[in-house]
Amino acid sequence: MPIELKMPALSPTMEEGTLARWLVKEGDKVSSGDLLAEIETDKATMEFEAVDEGIVTQILVAEGTDGVKVGAVIAMIQGEDEDAAPSAVAPVQSVPPVAAEKVAPTTQAVEPTAAAPRSQAAAATPAPSQNNDRVIASPLAKRIANNKGLDLTAVAGTGPNGRIVKADVEALSGGTVAATAPNASLRTEAPVVKPTAIDTDIPHEVVKLSNMRKTIARRLTESKQQVPHIYLTVDVRLDALLKLRGELNASLESRGIKLSVNDMLIKALALTLIQVPACNVSFAGDNMLQYSRADISVAVSVPTGLITPIVTDAANKSLSKISTEVAELAARAKDGKLKPHEYQGGTASISNMGMMGIKQFDAVINPPQAMILAVGAGEKRPYIVDDALAIATVMSVTGSFDHRAIDGADGAMFMKVFKELVEKPLGLVA
Repeated sequence: MPIELKMPALSPTMEEGTLARWLVKEGDKVSSGDLLAEIETDKATMEFEAVDEGIVTQILVAEGTDGVKVGAVIAMIQGEDEDAAPSAVAPVQSVPPVAAEKVAPTTQAVEPTAAAPRSQAAAATPAPSQNNDRVIASPLAKRIANNKGLDLTAVAGTGPNGRIVKADVEALSGGTVAATAPNASLRTEAPVVKPTAIDTDIPHEVVKLSNMRKTIARRLTESKQQVPHIYLTVDVRLDALLKLRGELNASLESRGIKLSVNDMLIKALALTLIQVPACNVSFAGDNMLQYSRADISVAVSVPTGLITPIVTDAANKSLSKISTEVAELAARAKDGKLKPHEYQGGTASISNMGMMGIKQFDAVINPPQAMILAVGAGEKRPYIVDDALAIATVMSVTGSFDHRAIDGADGAMFMKVFKELVEKPLGLVA
């Protein structure tokens, strides 16, 4: 019987995608694990692999087609031992994104970050069918799961007929399922957003939105409408941290590592989350998720928008390790090469616009995270040092907190501990 090849959910926030490029053509023989196409999601361009063997008999969606809904049939595969027959499935047309979408409760579209994914379980098709307790998964997915010691019996596959594929295993190995599945029940219908037609005689050009930009727009609107933000700002003296950074960089020069101020702030944020666990949480309706690990989502600007790769367990990593990881993640984010588990999840975010000269700003929370730290520029200011007026290097830092999950007093304690860690930075290397 012909096998329908459907548009996969390659990211938990993916509602639709662009079929960027076919890697096969009609008549080609494919095996399980072969790459079939490149698909642009709301996060990156990802490769789509075959889960069944057979011959590609019909390609229903042309290269470059936008707005292909998850689950839409994009091609047909015929088993080698079957007679090929034309499919009655009509080619998919590009669909403009005008319908209402559901709230997707997980990482990454904040000020200024990319869209947050929802749980893998919620985004996927129904759970994979099992015959005699056999998990239906591609050979590549099984091999990855076996190497990582992962149990696939509870994983919902996004491949044809619920088949578990590589992306599902990578998301599971990144901890996304466990961290975000409890929030799946929180999704509600978002208001219908109609496209705004602008009648203008001002010379202009129409620029088509990327999938990432569409998701950013939706997620930012949802966050501001549904999450009650509370903003708390402190001024932090940087002189001691800058001095320590200079000394550390001198010792790390032979290893080719150069710490940035942002690397040190990531570590300070992670340590603060561990010291003030009331802020390392997610609001989940009738429940609260209390995290015991600090995974920091770091805002990175990319050509198509913004995305937040994650430094996992940052509180227990050295500054040099954080620096190396952030540089490598940022480079691959700009090339669109991040894997799902590298940008899905996170317990809190940091957005640093100080490097662009911004003195102070309020960032938008990235649900289901309950806080984000907005970092302004360090600048010389009059400041009281040892009870005397002096000139010091000071930056303004604003924490945005989800008031459903975090009380003002807990947020204030968080900002106090963060300030102390930055102003006495030896605690970052202890």
